[in-house]
Amino acid sequence: SWSATGNMTQARAYHTATLLPDGKVLVVGGSGSATEPDSLISAELYDPSSGTWMATANLIEARTLHTATLLPDGKVLVAGGSGSTARLASAELYDPSRGSWTATGNLNGERSGHTATLLPDGKVLVVGGTSSRGALASAELYDPSSGSWTATGNLIEARAYHTATLLTDGRVLVVGGNSSSGALASAELYDPSTGSWTATANMDGVRTNHTATLLPNGKVLVAGGGGSTGPQLASAELYDPGSGT
Repeated sequence: SWSATGNMTQARAYHTATLLPDGKVLVVGGSGSATEPDSLISAELYDPSSGTWMATANLIEARTLHTATLLPDGKVLVAGGSGSTARLASAELYDPSRGSWTATGNLNGERSGHTATLLPDGKVLVVGGTSSRGALASAELYDPSSGSWTATGNLIEARAYHTATLLTDGRVLVVGGNSSSGALASAELYDPSTGSWTATANMDGVRTNHTATLLPNGKVLVAGGGGSTGPQLASAELYDPGSGT
């Protein structure tokens, strides 16, 4: 069953929510309400013990359709997204112990609608998204020790609004999304040891803006999203890394 909890301090969509080590949830940016449609600069914290929200320090730069990744040191990396007038290459770090933001190295290029995945070595893999030139095939790695980004192998197919799931063997499964030609059924695997991508089996149909969840048995549940035309999808499917299907 569901029960109501405290309201956020500000209405928002296309934001991020990150579970912090102390059990609180950090909600960042997004797009405002109909009366405030621009990208938001605000952030807030949810306290499960009281069911209440409280404001925390504003971002350095307003953003929506960004990513937020909890790093091994407890800080949160917020990267890219769309600002009020353009897509962003900037990134910043939230320090829960201080409740403050600091700038870190910029991405190699602007992107929004991308994914960010924490790898076993502590680096963050950022994949795809869109720029002013359309869907991106590029990927890059953030190194928390230096605060810098380096390019890694390009995707086989440019995509945005896809999913990226860290598998139990350390590879990253990227599924679906949008390209310049529409929604995709394709999927591919990133190998951190080589920095390269290989194709894996296609989904049964195209989907974008879906979800992908790693299950305890190592399979990945892909659910919902939108197809190339028509209504949103109720279908779901399972990917088995052992067989690649």
